[in-house]
Parts: sequence; structure tokens; C-alpha cells
Amino acid sequence: MTQHSNVTISNKKCKRRAEHWHIVIKTGLSGVSVANLNTFRSTVIATSLVAATLILSTPAGAQALSNRNAQVADSVVAVVNDDVITQRELEERTRLIVQRLQQQNAPVPPIEQMRQQVLDQMVLERIQLQLAKENGINIDDATVNRTLTRLAQQNQMTLDMYRSRIEVQGVPWTVFVRDARTELTLSKLRGKEVDSKITVSDGEVANYIASQRGPGARNTSDLHLQHIMFKLPSDAPATQVTEVQTKADAVLKQAQSGTDFSKLAKDNSQDTDANKGGDLGFRALATLPAGIVSAVATLRPGQVVPTLLRTDGGFEIVKLVDRRASQGTAADAPKLVQTHVRHILLRVSDSMSEQTARQKLLEIKQEVANSGDFANFARTYSQDGSASQGGDLGWISPGETVPEFERAMNSLADNAVSDPVRSEYGYHLIQVLGRREAEGSATQQLDIARQAIGQRKAEQAYSDWLRELRDTAYVQYKGIMAQQQQDVQK
Repeated sequence: MTQHSNVTISNKKCKRRAEHWHIVIKTGLSGVSVANLNTFRSTVIATSLVAATLILSTPAGAQALSNRNAQVADSVVAVVNDDVITQRELEERTRLIVQRLQQQNAPVPPIEQMRQQVLDQMVLERIQLQLAKENGINIDDATVNRTLTRLAQQNQMTLDMYRSRIEVQGVPWTVFVRDARTELTLSKLRGKEVDSKITVSDGEVANYIASQRGPGARNTSDLHLQHIMFKLPSDAPATQVTEVQTKADAVLKQAQSGTDFSKLAKDNSQDTDANKGGDLGFRALATLPAGIVSAVATLRPGQVVPTLLRTDGGFEIVKLVDRRASQGTAADAPKLVQTHVRHILLRVSDSMSEQTARQKLLEIKQEVANSGDFANFARTYSQDGSASQGGDLGWISPGETVPEFERAMNSLADNAVSDPVRSEYGYHLIQVLGRREAEGSATQQLDIARQAIGQRKAEQAYSDWLRELRDTAYVQYKGIMAQQQQDVQK
């Protein structure tokens, strides 16, 4: 649980994920919008909106921006299809984001660069709201009120107390309600256009669990195989071995060319399962020869092992049909692994180039290897909110951080330190402190894995969908923002 100004936020991701100012800008006033009302993701609109209440006293920089806003004429800065975004709207959104960054002790980028980022995200938001209107998506007052009431209850307040708290912290209630409606609208649109179309197979779940267990972890997938057996006695003379191998090679070529594998097995296999097309069904790894397990390890479902396999019984042609999470005993069932991890984050900016960030983290890694204290370096250099805790992110479950970070984390042995890892937030130096099996039954853990995969696929699909929306919309920047956009493109 994390607490800011007596307003409690119960979302582990807000605590654990490294935050970057692009994320703040991307979501405007309301914080990180990850709400999904469909299959794969729980509704965390509450947390997204509560982020708006993190604004404390107005620092000098934000006050200066506010004063400037009061003097700005309400001119048009962007045309979005048949709608416009005004200078006053842009300045107000930018001011609120500056306040939030400063409250979080996060670095504030140059104001012109930040204003351009804010405008780009406002354009995307406006395009989505227009599409929602075309699709008849409307969030009524009752739904908004239920959401706000739930937020108040989660923070152990009445709605009137909650409203007072927000207004005291500098957020007009009308703005907060408007943003609540916007977040709910965009969430419903995303659910309809993106999330409802995401599917996750059993094979993806099995591969995911195997990939996130860390180095040296035991593979826990069951394999669904088909095979064609060419029997050969162990003491067969060389001439017989050559004869059988030649016949098997010819059948292998047919299998690789796309000939129906089941028919090939019925016509050629000398094993008792030939009449079933050589179908072995799902088998636990422990019940299969090590050579077969190794041969199919890198195959995708539907592929045939490209070489003949020499086994105790003769020569075999093997096809991987599918993978799934192990269905063995409770002791053998797959276990999701949580990782205790800490990191140092250096953001890339005008004052910190890619090369400078990488080189600095490499120097820190060397110091740590020479008995330096990782936590002290994190407190001194890290630009993440975890710096005051020595970079400690606590126990991370699968799917709780960005893919680049998670892949690097999963490849590290305990107490090892990574090379610099690039993510959308900047460069990370990662250290794994330990691993443990997540609590819950095997079924619950499989559900967690399925949700994590679904969320990740949905995030990618959502990014692609937004890109397509932006490409097909009419957008024209006006005035100084047009000039800044041209400078960015150069």
C-alpha cells in the first residue's frame, strides 16, 4: 500500500513499475490508464483517477506556468478532424502534469518539449473520444457517480470528504469528474475495439511460465507429439541401418513438405499407435527420451523435427503438435515465480544522452562488482521513485513491469547485476535479490499467467490500434505548435 496526503492507492503496479514522465504525459491528469472491463484485465480506473489527487502544494515552477496560463489567449493550437484543441486547454493540462511530476520528485523536461508531448497525447485522446461518439459509447452520470463513490470508499471517505480533499489539493471537481468520464469512455472503447479480440492459448501460457522462472529453472511443459517409428534392432548390421535410414529420410522429406503427418504415420510407422496417426497425446517431459525433448525445444507447434532421431527402438520422425502447462501432480504443477529486484534508472534527456547513461551504469556495475553498495548508488543516482528505498521494487510478479525489464530480470541469477537495459523509461541497472514461488493453487497461477499474457498482447494491440487511428485522422497543428512540430520532424 502506498499513501500520499492520506489518500491511499491500492495498486501494486503504481508502486513497483519504474515511472517515466512520458507515462504521465500520455495519460494527462488522470494518471496511468490501464482500465479494462473485459476478460484479461481488472478494472483499475480507481487507481488511475486517484493519481490526480497526488497534487500537493504548487511549486514555484508550476506557479509560473499557471501565471502564464492566465495571460494566454484562447487560440487554437490543433485541429483534430472536426474539433479543435485550444491553447488554454493545453496550458491547463501541462500545468497539472508539471505539478504531478514535481510532487513525485521526478525531473521535469524542458517546458516546450513537454508541451508538445502533452499536445500529441491530447490529440490521440480527442480522436478516441470522437470514435466513441460515433460508436454510440456514452457514460451516463450514474456510472460516473458510482465510480467516484467507489474511489471515496476505497480511501475511507464520504464522497463530500473526497471532493473536498481533491479541491484542496488544487484539482477542480468539475475537471476531476470530466476526466473520470473520459477515462471510462476510453476504457469502454478500448474494450470493444481491442481487448475483446485478444486470445491466449494454452501453449502461450506454458511457454510464458517456462520463460519467467529464471536461469536454471525446470521446464514444466507437457508436450503433444506425433511420431513415425522405423524399428531397428540394436545389433542390426550396417547395411540394414543404411536401408532403414534411407526409407525414413524419404518419409521425413514428405513430412517436411506438408504431406499429412497422420497419413504418413498410418502408412509407414511400425509402432502400435500407427493406426492413430502416430499420436502420442500430451506427455510429461519426464516420460519422454531426453533426445526428443531437446529436439523439439525450439520448435513451434506444427513443426517437424528437421532430422531423424536415433532412439533405442530405431529411427523416429517427430512432430510437435502443441505445448501446455504441466498437468501432473500438484508438486509437479507449474509455479509462477516472483522476483525480488532492485534497479537504478537513468532517464535519457537533453542533459543525459544514451551513451552517457549507458556508460554511467557500466561504471556503477563495476563499482558494485568491486564490493560497492548497490543500494547507495541507487539512492545517489537513480531517477526513479524507488531511489529512496535503495532502488528496491519489492517482489515483482510476472507482467508487473515492462517486457524489456522483465526479460533481463528473468535471465539473471540471484544477486547478479545486469548490463544496462533500455526500456521506454530510460536505462536500468538491475539486480535480482531472490526468487520465490507465488502463492495460490496451480489453477490460480495459470489464470495469473493467462491474464499477464493477455494484458501484454492487449497493450501491443492497443499501441498498434492508436497508431492506425492517428494515421487516418486529419490533424493540423497551429501557430507556435506547428513550428515546434516541424522542428521535431527535422
